[in-house]
Amino acid sequence: MVQVEVIRSRRRRKTVQAVESDGVVRVLIPAAMSRADEERWVAVMVSRLERRRTTEATDLGARAAVLAGRYGLPRPVAVRWIDNQQSRWASCTPDDGVIRVSSRVAGFPAWVVDYVLVHELAHLVEPRHDRAFWALVNRYRRAERARGFLLAKSMVEPGGRRGPES
Repeated sequence: MVQVEVIRSRRRRKTVQAVESDGVVRVLIPAAMSRADEERWVAVMVSRLERRRTTEATDLGARAAVLAGRYGLPRPVAVRWIDNQQSRWASCTPDDGVIRVSSRVAGFPAWVVDYVLVHELAHLVEPRHDRAFWALVNRYRRAERARGFLLAKSMVEPGGRRGPES
């Protein structure tokens, strides 16, 4: 169980911040925030810190390099976790070879994370979701199963998010 301390500030107007120090999560909120909003934001911020811990344990660059070699796909220039991607599981910019993976994926099984990476690596070859693209992605042996997993997750997350349709 995580120990949480809420600190209300009169100077803080809109932003919420969380820092972890000495095993205690301190959530800084505006003094005028309601108790209901406080509870919601504490849950959100603790969840973000837990996701960050999970993402730090996974080297996406090394994983992407292995998958690129295994499936005959180009290596990305960079792969990184991001926290602000809410409507997609991941995204890729084929022009610069950069792949960004939502930190929401960090807690998923490794075979799902691998599928998301293969999906984005395929975009380095085929930018659109056409037949050639899906032929590349479907070489991943658990592609259909991973798509089912992600579809199920998107139905239970707030806002019915979808992905990895980058």
